Amino acid sequence: MILLHMTTDTGEPTLTIDELAARAGVTVRTVRFYSTRGLLPPPVLGPRRIGRYGRDHLARLALIEELQHQGMTLAAIERYLRQLPPGLSAHDLAIHRAVVASWAPDAVETLTRQELARRAGRALSEEELERLAAMNVVTRDGNDAFRVDTGLLRLGVELLDVPLSQETILAARTVLVEHSRAAAHALSRLLREAVADRGARDVRSLSAHMHPLVVQALLTTFQRSLREELREWLDRGDGGPGNENPGNEGSGNQGSRNENPGNEGPGDEGPRG
Repeated sequence: MILLHMTTDTGEPTLTIDELAARAGVTVRTVRFYSTRGLLPPPVLGPRRIGRYGRDHLARLALIEELQHQGMTLAAIERYLRQLPPGLSAHDLAIHRAVVASWAPDAVETLTRQELARRAGRALSEEELERLAAMNVVTRDGNDAFRVDTGLLRLGVELLDVPLSQETILAARTVLVEHSRAAAHALSRLLREAVADRGARDVRSLSAHMHPLVVQALLTTFQRSLREELREWLDRGDGGPGNENPGNEGSGNQGSRNENPGNEGPGDEGPRG
């Protein structure tokens, strides 16, 4: 699994700069450029003073990539990253990336297999391509071409390494889509009722103002709800993993689904990755 290779059991970074660049789908030159600009924290120095990188570095590179997709200049990205609280974990950075990605329009590009591997940060086997196709991330477009939903590519590649069956991942995706659509419908109805007596300009202004607030609220609420569900599942003596006491009759079976989902190089102010 990709996440297990990134750190040791103690959470220490283990990626070399070449491995980090490959996982992120950028060049070593780009990683070094970001480091000199302060966009990436310094690596941990290992034996022979070789720099080692971890999940936090990879998550930060993914966030930088998403900010670039939004058209932000390098200076704007620097300002954005400076405003983030210090010491954010890879998980926290992934949440920020999800918020940023929510503004991106649907983007589908036609890529060669070589370019797809570069964007994915790794070579993809036929089986992995089929799994990505099942998740609606890629579609074959000829012998050596693929139509790729670039907004979902990184998430899809990360899901390839999640120790869950394809059926479970697709079922989780269905649950998320159905519930998010229901929430969006209910929130949209509330907003329509709130601005029913206002003009079109006021409605557009309020919509633009509320969009980022609603997305952040949904992400935060879901994250906290999922954390509470998992805590209850792990703390409950009859429902925690690894507890297979056949004599424990009458126990609840309310396990929670843990499915937390989840172009490169700087712009014209730095090297392309």
